[in-house]
Amino acid sequence: MVVASLVALRRPDYGYALLQRLTGHGFPVDANTLYPLLRRLAEQGLLTSEWNTEESRPRKFYRTSPDGEAALDRLLADLAAVQTSMTALLEGVDR
Repeated sequence: MVVASLVALRRPDYGYALLQRLTGHGFPVDANTLYPLLRRLAEQGLLTSEWNTEESRPRKFYRTSPDGEAALDRLLADLAAVQTSMTALLEGVDR
């Protein structure tokens, strides 16, 4: 969920829209899981957040921060390494 959220929030979005987008892309997540995750990532500096009060209902928008982009690069590299190792293991290739 961390990787998916950081990727999705390269484009600013609010929590409920993110929940719908992640679910639509095969990452079903419960709101009780997503909202604490967003708060934690913001506290860690991996997301920025700001309130949009221009609409009838205020919404908090999140976006991947520069530190979040750096962390995402590392996480994607780790994910690619795991995928490579799993593929080799599944195919019976010695490394």
